[in-house]
Amino acid sequence: MAEEQKTTKVDVESPAEEPTPAPVEASKDVAEEKVHDQPPPAESKALAIVEKPIEEPTPKKSSTGSIDRDVKLADLEKEKKTSFIKAWEESEKSKAENKAQKKVSDVLAWENSQKAAIEAQLRKIEEKLEKKKAEYGEKMKNKVAAIHKQAEEKRAMVEAKRGEELLKAEEMAAKHRATGIVPKATCGCF
Repeated sequence: MAEEQKTTKVDVESPAEEPTPAPVEASKDVAEEKVHDQPPPAESKALAIVEKPIEEPTPKKSSTGSIDRDVKLADLEKEKKTSFIKAWEESEKSKAENKAQKKVSDVLAWENSQKAAIEAQLRKIEEKLEKKKAEYGEKMKNKVAAIHKQAEEKRAMVEAKRGEELLKAEEMAAKHRATGIVPKATCGCF
């Protein structure tokens, strides 16, 4: 039991200490001496079995240390690979993000240029329409002026004709007065 406790102590201390080959050989020699010094009783096999695990942990101690070191190195290598993969992933994501951002900005620039071109066309059309509107407005004003002129001419003609008819009526009335003849009724009501 005391020897088992020693082995557990050694096992507990083994991960912290690096194994050295010289003490391992010395502990093997001590274990062999104990086996040879004692007379082999009937239970010696059991003691030998107990003592063999004492011998095994000593070699395990060195192999456990190297295994721990190998495990740690493997873990470090794994972490290194993981960090490289993560860095690569971040790099690829940032590249993709930058590429997408550039394409989005290109699309936005294209959209703005297309809008500007359409707005320029719209302004041209509006200017043409304004010119046409002004021309049509001028034409309509000219037509209105021409109609007004014609109306004035017609009014003048009507006034002139009225004046002539009035003058004619006065002359006829003067003639009838001078002759004393009563004019015939032009109207069929008398």
